[in-house]
Amino acid sequence: MDSSGTATDSFIHNLPKVELHVHLEGSVQPATLRELVARRGSPPSDVEQWISTRQTSGYRYATFMEFVEAFKFVATLLATPHDYALAATRLMEQLASQNVRYAEITLSAGVILWKKQSLDAIAEAVLEATRASAGRLNLRVRWIFDAVRQFGLDHALQVVDWAGRYRPHGVVAFGIGGDEARGQAELFPEAFRRARDLGLHTLAHAGETAGPQSVRQAVELLQAERIGHGLTAIQDPTVIALLRERAIPVEVCLTSNVATGLLKRLEDHPLPRLLQENLLVSLHSDDPALFGTCLEDEFARATRAFSLSAPQLVSLCRNAAHASFLPSEERESLAAEIDAVSSAILA
Repeated sequence: MDSSGTATDSFIHNLPKVELHVHLEGSVQPATLRELVARRGSPPSDVEQWISTRQTSGYRYATFMEFVEAFKFVATLLATPHDYALAATRLMEQLASQNVRYAEITLSAGVILWKKQSLDAIAEAVLEATRASAGRLNLRVRWIFDAVRQFGLDHALQVVDWAGRYRPHGVVAFGIGGDEARGQAELFPEAFRRARDLGLHTLAHAGETAGPQSVRQAVELLQAERIGHGLTAIQDPTVIALLRERAIPVEVCLTSNVATGLLKRLEDHPLPRLLQENLLVSLHSDDPALFGTCLEDEFARATRAFSLSAPQLVSLCRNAAHASFLPSEERESLAAEIDAVSSAILA
């Protein structure tokens, strides 16, 4: 597949896509940040300086913790339920413009609790924005409530209970993210059990900033149904075998892992080896505004870096459909749509 031509870009755009690993707070583009501060009449200088710094650095961070500080900066600008609703609407518009047909968006519910904001009011606003935009954009959206690992078990249990409360209204899963070293999986089996008891799906960031043992614990101790990143799993063949045997999907975020300094180059990512190991791998954007990327860019970069074929790109989309938390019939329907559209394009 010619990764340099416009034909490839057109193929990527026209593919029906599924976004399973994208954080609402990390999706807020500079234009939306300016809109937020303008609405409040706040001085724009700090925001403009922050935007300039990100752009000058090429959306790269010296360390993972520097990225965390950038995430926190954006999160603090989301001060009201209306702010969150605006961010959700803008993200859905961005996804629809890339021909994303289904998305599971992560709301950092744990950060909202940390900020001592009303999670109830924010969840209502975000879900209402979803209902208002989904039909207009021909995009289905469900939500994941995320807890901050380093804040501990009690914090995670609070997030679980909030997620359970909103499960009838579009929240499909509970997950954990953050510092794997300070919030190891062994702290959270109770939270994951409660989530399952409430009818929620479960997932975990693992193997992003910690070694393959973090992935193993997420699968064995937490029974996580999906793994976010899973970057270091490739270091341990027994962990790879575990993921394959249990058919645990791995959400790969290429640009993210380079931007946060976990990899020196995109070409260093183990994506080709994960595919060779027959894992259920899908491709996602993580925090697109903080990394200067989008889902289409991730597919284009993967194609250029690893010379992926058109069938491999289709497989990544199909894998995402099968890894989604949609009911089985809807998963199959989405995968069939991906197959039908891609076959028509390639005919």
